[in-house]
Parts: sequence; structure tokens; C-alpha cells
Amino acid sequence: MAQKAAKHQAARNTSILKRTHLISLAINALFILLRLVFFRTSYIRTTFILYGLLSAPALVIEFWFERIGRPVNAPNGELKKAGEDLEAKGLTEYMWDVLYWTWGCAVVAGLFGDKAWWGYLVVPIYSLWLAWTTFGGMKDGILGMAGGGGTGGAASVVTSNRQKKLEKRSGQKMQ
Repeated sequence: MAQKAAKHQAARNTSILKRTHLISLAINALFILLRLVFFRTSYIRTTFILYGLLSAPALVIEFWFERIGRPVNAPNGELKKAGEDLEAKGLTEYMWDVLYWTWGCAVVAGLFGDKAWWGYLVVPIYSLWLAWTTFGGMKDGILGMAGGGGTGGAASVVTSNRQKKLEKRSGQKMQ
């Protein structure tokens, strides 16, 4: 039963990486097949330049996941390192979002043409929104701990339902 969690993590990471590589292979092959075979008349050099540039982040993320998530076994077959959790929150979750969005843009661009790559602008917009909400929440939290945060000072004090009932019964304002 030693290292049961590590073995479970290693098996889960191996499964996730295998699935990710197969999906990536299928989507990239679909794009190339659609552009070269079925939509040959709309093939231009910029199609594959855009494809290469805008698919590069997905490939980099996929190789990064391979590097940090692939389990390492010792020569005798024992698990040496289970790999990082590929289902972790935070940056890993954001990287999965970028990977999925890139795959979606590649499929849509393969079916409908190069203008679909404009949908990739969602990634930096989403990044800016995440940064804004994260730092905005931190700012409010820090100002709230200092006692000076908020808008309106004492007027913005929120009272609980219990306090409201007690005030109503006694006729006085509770502090």
C-alpha cells in the first residue's frame, strides 16, 4: 500500500497525457486534411503561417504538460516520481483553457477559413479579465483588512438578519 496516492496520480496523469496527445493529433490532422484535400481552392501560404503561429501555444503547453506530468519509473520498475497534478487549479487550469480554445479555433478555422483565427483573441482578453478580477479581489481584501476599504465608510456596514431581529425587538441599534 506504499505510495498508493502517488501510483494513482501517475496512472491518472498517464491517462490524461495519452488522451491529450490523441486529441491533439486528431485535430491537427483534421485541419491539414481539410485545408489540403477538401478546401484546396482556399489554400494560401498565410493559412499555414497562421496555423503554425496560433497552434504553437497549444503545442508548447502540451509539451510542458508532458514534461511536468509524465511519471518517471526507476530502472527496477518502481515509481520514482508521479508527476505534477495535471488537474490542479490556478495556472494549470488556465493552460488547459488555452489548449482547449486553441483546439476549437483550429477546428473552426479548418472548416470555415482563416477568419476563424480571430476567435483566438479571446485568450488575451480572458487573461486580462482574470488578472483584473484577481488583483481587484486582492485589493479589496487588503483594504478591508486595513479598515479603510470599501465605499461609504460606516454607511456600508452590513448587518446580519440576527442583528436586524435583535434591533427590531429592543428598538436600539446594535454595534
